[in-house]
Amino acid sequence: MTALSELLPAGGAGKVMDFVASGTLPNGQAVVLKSNGQVEVISGVAESLPTGTETTFNSASVLYVSVVYDPNNAGKFLIAYRDDGNSAYGTIIVGTISGSTFSFGSEYVFNSGQSNQISISFDSNTANKFAITWLDNTGDYGTACVGVISGTSVSFGTHAVYKSARTDYQKISYDPNEANKFVIVYQNQGNSSYGTAVVGTVSGTSISYGSDYVFNAGTTNHTSLSFDPNTAGKFVVIYQDGGNSNHGTAIIGTRSGTSISFGTEVVFNSSASIPLAVAYDPIVANKFITCYVNETNGDKGTAIVGTVSGTSISYGSAIIVNNASTDYIAMAFNPTGANFVIFYRDNVSPLHGEFIVGTYSGTTISFASAAVALTSYNAAYNAISFDPNTAGKFVMVWLDNDSSVGKCISAQFGQTNLTSTNFVGIAAEAISNTATGPITLQGGISTNQSSLTVGSTYYVQANGTVSTVSTSPAVNIGKALNATTLKLKGLSV
Repeated sequence: MTALSELLPAGGAGKVMDFVASGTLPNGQAVVLKSNGQVEVISGVAESLPTGTETTFNSASVLYVSVVYDPNNAGKFLIAYRDDGNSAYGTIIVGTISGSTFSFGSEYVFNSGQSNQISISFDSNTANKFAITWLDNTGDYGTACVGVISGTSVSFGTHAVYKSARTDYQKISYDPNEANKFVIVYQNQGNSSYGTAVVGTVSGTSISYGSDYVFNAGTTNHTSLSFDPNTAGKFVVIYQDGGNSNHGTAIIGTRSGTSISFGTEVVFNSSASIPLAVAYDPIVANKFITCYVNETNGDKGTAIVGTVSGTSISYGSAIIVNNASTDYIAMAFNPTGANFVIFYRDNVSPLHGEFIVGTYSGTTISFASAAVALTSYNAAYNAISFDPNTAGKFVMVWLDNDSSVGKCISAQFGQTNLTSTNFVGIAAEAISNTATGPITLQGGISTNQSSLTVGSTYYVQANGTVSTVSTSPAVNIGKALNATTLKLKGLSV
């Protein structure tokens, strides 16, 4: 099928035609055409960015905030943070979101001491299991532990030190292609502040480590990493290379067992940079996006696409995310791979948190609309995560420095089977699943609507209802002749 007109008889537009129903079609229901020639109900949710109101998850100052959705439980996520209302202890809380309403379980302390630079990752291959890394101020040692959730309860395994020296900028990520394996990258002050990586292996709630692997023989700041879910064992590390004029730099690592091999370092910004976030495209192999602050260009928030071939990286052109001083950048890909979100603080007064939705083609990034400002000001320690079980749903968390509390908010991308071209008409009567029944086609007159406003233009919505409101995708279906009658727009093919 190359065009909708191929399914319609000559002169059929504007009339009624029988189609086979895929699923039950209520009387008066807007329908779309499937590739097999059947019709189905338009269904989905409308886009809302953001949804609901800001919710406080901790009524004290929270630092080093990290958030991740449970890949095995829709609507459930974890927030890890330093709780300055409780002696700066490392703390975690389970959140659940239904629609736009948050609920939280009790707070659980994973480290009874000052805990800095916290990072958390779920094992997508093992239900209810995650790992946390942090700088334990007791000895400034890099430490990690495994956690297990049950409902909103959390239990922890034994602390496992991976470096008996001060570490900084540690980040953790489970390998999505192998259960019980994660990688931690960090600045190793026990070895000239070199950029270092180590593989952790989980057995139950115990952790064992492989050898250290140096990926940058120079002072290494602001590390971040992301695994390619489409390529076994492959990940990217981004960092500020203090041994090379603080240039923004990236390197590809490959994990096999507890061994890591690295490719060649590649500079993505030949000036002072603070790399803050990186994420692989979950759908397209060998593509990732890096977000950073360009210190020699007014600290503007910037993004760039990287393409991986083996262990080599090539880059497209950098694009400005925020044309002002920017801080606390976080980003995440929509699991569908259709788009991504960058969450940051705009340092122009009043220092508010903003997010922006982007897409890319090849190595070119584009932003569909302007950034969306949150109502909170002075947002810090921003973090973001998508729910892999609820299409288009994500949560953002941060420290509201104005009120000194931890806050969160959710947002939802529109998800629907409706496109700008596949609307075919309105069911002229109720039609059972797999039965054949009449559909009033574009150009026809539907007489089975209700509560229409005479003379108003109507649009079909992402959830299949009709309304005078134009949303994305904006599909104009016709004009109301009276309270129950729609004159459908003519077919355009």
